[in-house]
Amino acid sequence: MYQAHFGLREAPFGITPDTSYFFACAGYQEALNTLLVAVRNGEGFIKITGEVGTGKTLLCRQFLASINQEQAPVATAALRPGDAAPVSHVDESTHRFVTAYIPNPYLTPHALLLALADELGCAAKSNAGQHQLLKTLTTALLDFASQGKQVVLCLDEVQAMPLESLEAIRLLTNLETQKHKLLQIVLFGQPELDRRLQHHSIRQLSQRITFQYHLGPLRREDMDHYLSHRLTVGGFTGGRLFSPRAVRQLHAASGGIPRLVNILAHKALMLTYGEGGQWVEARHVRAAAKDTVAARAGDVWRWWAMAAMLLLAGSAWGWVVLR
Repeated sequence: MYQAHFGLREAPFGITPDTSYFFACAGYQEALNTLLVAVRNGEGFIKITGEVGTGKTLLCRQFLASINQEQAPVATAALRPGDAAPVSHVDESTHRFVTAYIPNPYLTPHALLLALADELGCAAKSNAGQHQLLKTLTTALLDFASQGKQVVLCLDEVQAMPLESLEAIRLLTNLETQKHKLLQIVLFGQPELDRRLQHHSIRQLSQRITFQYHLGPLRREDMDHYLSHRLTVGGFTGGRLFSPRAVRQLHAASGGIPRLVNILAHKALMLTYGEGGQWVEARHVRAAAKDTVAARAGDVWRWWAMAAMLLLAGSAWGWVVLR
């Protein structure tokens, strides 16, 4: 739509988790480093939490893309703003890790074990009983271990997973050699996951989480770099496209939530293009925010809070007068 107008190769503010757009600011690089260090140390459970739209799925995909790359030590792996994520050219036979990814949390224990078996390439029948499934998975995990490979399972949206399914996964982590776990598990979920893990029936799982990280929103000082990074990956070669006031307005309206930033930036570019302009201004961002329900939610709640306070104050004043 507006790509040619701004000299872009593609729309840079999509909401699909595309690893080429992974932004390695301090918080996100630290989260990625935490994951890489934990799995290379053979930890059992790792947990990543974050609010809706903070980029958990994108982080998961970047982690899966990075896990087998031959790279510098993790602690020095931070990318500069605007750098694209590296692409792995390691031959499959040299991979140290075997990865599995299950994005659907609404699975019974039986369906979850079947999904894991499918991800690992096990020949498991759909009508197999739980005992047979566990036996098949155990054989596969031992086989990978004999090849010197570690198996890492990533579970997304875990806050919605049934407790009995979480317990079934925990039981799988009981499988180990004399020195190593046969299966490592990374849990990605919204903050509600922390409350679910406090449930008495899965307290053993909570105790086994050795590494964890909470993804926060983008900081105000990251916004310029974030916009520049996505524009550069999208093919933009010009100068500044968002005015300083537009950047401040974008952060204020989105709260720094990357998904909201992308939606508002995309709409602001559309409005600028519609006017034939080459410079996104604060008014374009304000207009985009008015058209976006999630960006207006904070203002709506503030309005209701103010209305409630005025109502309470009025009631108190009326009580004093009547008295």
